[in-house]
Amino acid sequence: MEFLRRCGAALGRHPWRLLWLLALIPVGLAAWVATLVPQTPTAQQIRTVRERQPSVLMSEDGQVLATFRATNREWVKLAEVSPQVLDALIATEDQRFFDHNGLDIKRTISAALHTLGGDLQGGSTLSQQLARNMFPEEIGRAPTLERKVKEAITALKLEHMYTKDEILEMYLNTVPFLYNAYGIEMAARTYFDKSAGDLDTLQAATLIGMLKGTSYYNPVLNPERAVARRNIVLRQLVKQGKLQTAEFDRLKQEPLGLDFAKQEEDLGPAPHVAQQLKSWLISWADKRGYNLYADGLVVRTTIDSRLQAIAVDAVTREADKLQAISDKTWSPRARAKRLPPDLARTKPRLEAAFLAQDPSNGHIKAWVGSRDFRLDQFDHVQQAKRQPGSTFKPFVYGAAFDMGIGPNELFIDQPVQIQLDDKTVWKPGDVHEANYQPTTLRDGLVYSLNSITAQLVQRVGVHHVAELAQAMGVRQSRLDEVPSLALGTSPVTLKEMVSAYSTIADNGRYVEPVLVLRIEDRKGRVIDDFQPSASEQALPARTDQTLLDVMRGVVDRGTGAAIRSRFGLRGDLAGKTGTTQDNTDGWFMLMHPHLVAGAWVGFNDARITMGDSWGQGARNALPIVGDFFQHTEKAKLVDAGAKFDAPHDTSQPDPDALARMQDIANGLLAATQQQPTPAGDAAGGDALVAVPAMAGDTWVPERPRNTQYQDPPAYAPPPQPRAPIVVPLQPVPGDPRFSGAYGGDAPYGPAPEPRRREERPPLTAETGIPILRSY
Repeated sequence: MEFLRRCGAALGRHPWRLLWLLALIPVGLAAWVATLVPQTPTAQQIRTVRERQPSVLMSEDGQVLATFRATNREWVKLAEVSPQVLDALIATEDQRFFDHNGLDIKRTISAALHTLGGDLQGGSTLSQQLARNMFPEEIGRAPTLERKVKEAITALKLEHMYTKDEILEMYLNTVPFLYNAYGIEMAARTYFDKSAGDLDTLQAATLIGMLKGTSYYNPVLNPERAVARRNIVLRQLVKQGKLQTAEFDRLKQEPLGLDFAKQEEDLGPAPHVAQQLKSWLISWADKRGYNLYADGLVVRTTIDSRLQAIAVDAVTREADKLQAISDKTWSPRARAKRLPPDLARTKPRLEAAFLAQDPSNGHIKAWVGSRDFRLDQFDHVQQAKRQPGSTFKPFVYGAAFDMGIGPNELFIDQPVQIQLDDKTVWKPGDVHEANYQPTTLRDGLVYSLNSITAQLVQRVGVHHVAELAQAMGVRQSRLDEVPSLALGTSPVTLKEMVSAYSTIADNGRYVEPVLVLRIEDRKGRVIDDFQPSASEQALPARTDQTLLDVMRGVVDRGTGAAIRSRFGLRGDLAGKTGTTQDNTDGWFMLMHPHLVAGAWVGFNDARITMGDSWGQGARNALPIVGDFFQHTEKAKLVDAGAKFDAPHDTSQPDPDALARMQDIANGLLAATQQQPTPAGDAAGGDALVAVPAMAGDTWVPERPRNTQYQDPPAYAPPPQPRAPIVVPLQPVPGDPRFSGAYGGDAPYGPAPEPRRREERPPLTAETGIPILRSY
């Protein structure tokens, strides 16, 4: 106060100083404002925000699969907005909007005087409010003079660059309305379940009234405040001559009439595809100076929207049926008895996944990662690694055929024990009793016989099987080179299995899966083009055709025969069923000359298993694939008359070899009817011991044995006494029990050297961006 008194006295003695001071104030203010101009958005930045356009994910047939938006907004043209909305907005927020150039000086001064008097009022025009909405970080909302100046400068720029109608359109499309609703269109859908063009006077007044304070006037949580604010907007319409007094008196008595429904983000028909690509696309765009949410990129994929829709319907339809069965299997009482407390409290939800691929070029045509993306966003196609069970067996048989072993060579269907070390024996089991009969390799795969496969892997060699599986498409998962690998104990992804089966369907030619074809800018110019990698001959064509022909029998007469009997598919098809221990996982793979598809069914928690009556892949995964192909054929999206290159082999086993094998089988069968021989003598070495179970890659000694179940065979072999033979881990040349046992005269000798394949570099962005094709 003393300082001010002295200043006043000095000015009284020298009044000319006051004049100088008054003259310097506007100069200083102008200089300060000039320093703020560079801190406001440039014309180019304003234009960029105005032209923001979300990027889209497109199907191969030109349909939108997903839209990548930063916010839940759908832009609408001003002409598509109800006139009542425009009248309410102008009457309430900026009555002189069409008369000023971005700043309403009269209103600003009036608001300042009211604020100084204790009545807080806003003086911002719609142009100033739009500046805040468009640039919340650059301008902000802090109640400071600097912010108001920046806001005013930006509003002047907006008015200079755009017409009044364009400013109104931008404003209505950028203003937030709570519940992740941005813009008048999403607000209309959220609060009244209608489009912005259909809003009536009451609804328009309610939404415009929220702009003063969306949370305070929230019509859902604060309906009384919302009604009061709505009526103020109606009164403003009366003052502006946009509403008659009598109509106002009637409308102000009306309730809000909300039809509230929070707008969920539109996931599109392929949400897991969008999820898998989104993070990669953001990184790709950042490196190239693009904004995925604003630059209107068009990402062209290989997905066929028609096949995708059929796949989604098939998974939903068949998995819902299985869920109903699961609910009975896992009733509250059953859960309380058989599951840990943390699992017993809630009803288990069965999951399923599906993938379809064109084997000729690797194009992925349909991708369903779970039953419902909103309930389970975990992708069971690309992320989930589960034991494939018997769907892994074709790699064992393919390796055998690659070594020159023919599909008509004979093995005896009998229990097998494989000596792993001096103290451990692995005993793979089957769902049927061994019949001690000579069995061809063809029937061993067609009927998914574990006993035959276990003997075959010992002759082929586990390393050879693992190498072939990797060459054919199982390239991301680690395969444990142990005998049980033959029965599918190493977890893999559904995508890897469909890729590998596509190799079988295409004459042994591996093509890396492709999901993204190219990326275009908003004007259709190609920014990046992703060519598929060169194909690799993973298995000789003639050998592969032998394998595929054998697998035709799976759907013609074997464990996958329901494809013919239930779904009526009559084309040239081949496939394989798969079920893992205790019915934990169900698989089915089906090959058509132009399309390969696979499905997996199971629970996310492997401690929950499927029942014996429905837990096999032939009864849970097969119906999904069958349903898909049935509707695909009806829609004429695949050629039902297409043929594989593989010839049909109708040859039979050599009669002499069959006779020799029958003699050996009869001898083994007779031995089972005699007094049992001590296990140590039967093994020719130490006594057998209890066999632990393999869970993943860990031996669990608590369980009596590891039994890999597969789908029930189409035939019912008569039960026979079980007399297991012990197969040493290293074959014994000249052993009379195996002489000629494989359809030839050569003794059962050591497995030949596994075929070599060239080493491949790891898939990285530096080697041609294969991450795109690996999706």
